[in-house]
Amino acid sequence: MKRLLSLSLVVTLVLSLLGCGGEQQDELVIYSGRSKALVDSLVQQYRQQADVPVRVRYGTDSQLLAALQEEGDQSPADVFWANTTGALGNAVNNGLLTELPDTLANRAARFTPSNQRWTPVTTRFRVLAYNSDAVSPEDLPDSVLDLPEHEEFEGRVGWTPAYSSFQDFVTALRVTEGAETARTWLSDMQALNPNSYTSNTPMVQALEAGEIDVALTNHYYVLRLKHGGAEGEYEGEEEEGEEHEEEATPRASAPVEMYHFADGDLGNLALVTGAGALQTSNQPDAANRFLRFLLSEQAQSFAATRVNEYPVVSGASVPDYLMPADEALKMSPEFDLQKLQNMEPTLDLLRDAGAL
Repeated sequence: MKRLLSLSLVVTLVLSLLGCGGEQQDELVIYSGRSKALVDSLVQQYRQQADVPVRVRYGTDSQLLAALQEEGDQSPADVFWANTTGALGNAVNNGLLTELPDTLANRAARFTPSNQRWTPVTTRFRVLAYNSDAVSPEDLPDSVLDLPEHEEFEGRVGWTPAYSSFQDFVTALRVTEGAETARTWLSDMQALNPNSYTSNTPMVQALEAGEIDVALTNHYYVLRLKHGGAEGEYEGEEEEGEEHEEEATPRASAPVEMYHFADGDLGNLALVTGAGALQTSNQPDAANRFLRFLLSEQAQSFAATRVNEYPVVSGASVPDYLMPADEALKMSPEFDLQKLQNMEPTLDLLRDAGAL
């Protein structure tokens, strides 16, 4: 009897210890190519709701991919939250992301990849921004491919050849129309003597100042100038300091407007950000719970307000100044975003054209 009681006490103690261990959530580690202005607030909301510790490592998509490759099986990361589809495709090609369960993979209403290795989180659209004091929208082309024909914009065009979304656009052009068409377009654009910018914010500021007349950019840079909001992409500590100053002084009367090309034109291309759970994570359920949070109406609406990007789930509210998502989607061409992962031919074209 004493032996039985002793054994019973041991079993009870072991089960108790196991139970305590089961209640303790390991720290969730997120590698984020998205900005602190967006991520810090969302992570704080998640911490409060889920009552779990969360740590975020920031970097550009390329920096984080390099870190994940170097860390290999020893990586502490559970979630890769990327700014570009190309980075997510790279992660898939290198076997970094695990397949998501159907209940999560099908949660987003738009742009879900067939491989189910990541989920879209937000949407942005390519646009032609213009200075409304200098340009009438009636004089702008129906297609982005016709922009080089407008010689009146010589020396007055802005573009960002080193920026990921611009490279995504050129990749889509190369994939859909062929490499030679993309090469010709880049060459013809170069003939306009465009002004190159390292990022979109100074380009849109130059547009406002009348230094250029038109600029190829993403929709939210115009909205950020006129209505406020933060940068969505991680650009480093110095850039974040600048972005917070910029978002504090929206200028609704700024003479900068968005022009949309004809419905279905590549100049209106929809692009997404996204996130996935890493193969090396020892807590895949916890990683998937965070991904579900990113697709909640709460998180989706917050992102729309904070960085002016569109939700990917139905029912999430957006600011009144945003064009309705369905209307914006009708303008974008249908394109398999998984084809954006092969960037090297695009970079070669940009280098050959002298844009990089």
